[in-house]
Amino acid sequence: MKVILLQDVKSLGKKGDVVNVSDGYARNMLLPKKLGVEANGKNLNDLKLQNMHAEKVAKENLEAAEKLAEEIAEKQVQVTIKTGAGGKIFGSVSTKEIVSAAKEQLHLELDKKKMQLPEGLKSLGVHEVPIRLHPKVTASLKVKVVEE
Repeated sequence: MKVILLQDVKSLGKKGDVVNVSDGYARNMLLPKKLGVEANGKNLNDLKLQNMHAEKVAKENLEAAEKLAEEIAEKQVQVTIKTGAGGKIFGSVSTKEIVSAAKEQLHLELDKKKMQLPEGLKSLGVHEVPIRLHPKVTASLKVKVVEE
């Protein structure tokens, strides 16, 4: 019997896969537990429509991320940090501070977890901070660190 999986089933397949299983396994395990539905014409058509919708949404998300990446690349955020005698910096600029500065200055909602900054910025000047907006899109935000 052919079954369309509604959820991931270990050792059988992932959600949306059409698999061929024995009639007993389908009747006694997959169908009663709502792990799958029979692969008839209507259900196959529904699966096809869901896949088309998912592709459309993924394409729109990719285009939105690319547009946001272009917008971010043109802008710069300024962050202040305390310095001591001789330009010695106290502490560092973290992603949290960069996100709050971007929200305040550029009115952009960024996620600090998506910033690929291995450690805080510990020097004055302009730094490029990569931001992963989408698995295929990475933007580069200019962060200018100045003394207070």
